[in-house]
Amino acid sequence: MRVLVCDVGPRDGLQNEPETHAPEVRAELVRRLAAAGLPRIEAASFVSAERVPQMAGAEEVVAASRGTGAELTGLVLNERGWDRLAATSVDRANVTLAATESFNRRNGNASLDEAVARVERILALADRPVTVTVSCAFGCPFEGEVDEGVVAGLASRFDGAEVVLADTIGVATPGAVKRLVERTGAAGAHFHDTRHTGVANVWAAVEAGATVVDASVGGLGGCPFAPRATGNVATEDVVYLLEREGVDTGVDLDALIGVAQWLSELLGRELPGRVHRAGGFPSSA
Repeated sequence: MRVLVCDVGPRDGLQNEPETHAPEVRAELVRRLAAAGLPRIEAASFVSAERVPQMAGAEEVVAASRGTGAELTGLVLNERGWDRLAATSVDRANVTLAATESFNRRNGNASLDEAVARVERILALADRPVTVTVSCAFGCPFEGEVDEGVVAGLASRFDGAEVVLADTIGVATPGAVKRLVERTGAAGAHFHDTRHTGVANVWAAVEAGATVVDASVGGLGGCPFAPRATGNVATEDVVYLLEREGVDTGVDLDALIGVAQWLSELLGRELPGRVHRAGGFPSSA
């Protein structure tokens, strides 16, 4: 069994940091992750630099990240973002919308219907593979519980796209994850570890049939438009879990731990992930 792990640290991780890192620094993170064997990396976000200054210079990040062997993805919210991405060599687009009206308006300045229409227009234009990420699939910071039927209905709209269900604020639990992945047939899942259920949710998603898992090196990240949403589930924690359970990821865990330690030094603080601090097993210590 093989699961594709996508590291979203250069985008979903660094976008929530108070500092704005230069494109070359963000590209260095991409290159280090690729060298550790990450098969897919979300390198940049093609959004307004005024709203998310941490993601300024997306085109420069992509240009400096080529030739790594990893599949590079870029996030877009609308047609303006798609036009910018389409002018680059990014391998895959990640188009995102929320499962609720309120979050779409806060995050993308659109109603739910408008957000769906945007995604459908981008899919019609797409000249490369597209992932559609449905955020707030398990809960919304503004509306609370989200109807599973609404999420299932959204997931069914995007034929030909890889659908990923995102727990944007970290409220999901394994039972709900397994139920919704099975119901939607979603290819992938994206979890935040706000309430320390992220790794358990990853395993529930994989058992339910997901073959793509998003994670962020060191557990970095959050969402600037989701109050109190903390970091993503840590990539090294996910890789440790999967490999110990006999699931192939193709990632060099020791090298990935080194990337997390480098990132911790770069940011000048301890990151929330656990395996980069504890080490793999068996340990040489």
